[in-house]
Amino acid sequence: MAAAKKTARGRKQDRARVAGGQKYELGYESKKTGRSASAVKKAVKKVGNSRKRVEKRLAR
Repeated sequence: MAAAKKTARGRKQDRARVAGGQKYELGYESKKTGRSASAVKKAVKKVGNSRKRVEKRLAR
């Protein structure tokens, strides 16, 4: 059998998303953007879980 090739694809895809139900994810984003965890959660509900869109929404 061929050995499985290790890639960073899964990790990269995971970092491109914000898990709105995970306390540590909300805490990280709130610390990064200077907004509250509840504001981050509301942004995830409003624009989806794309990290770029959430950060753009929080920057407003």
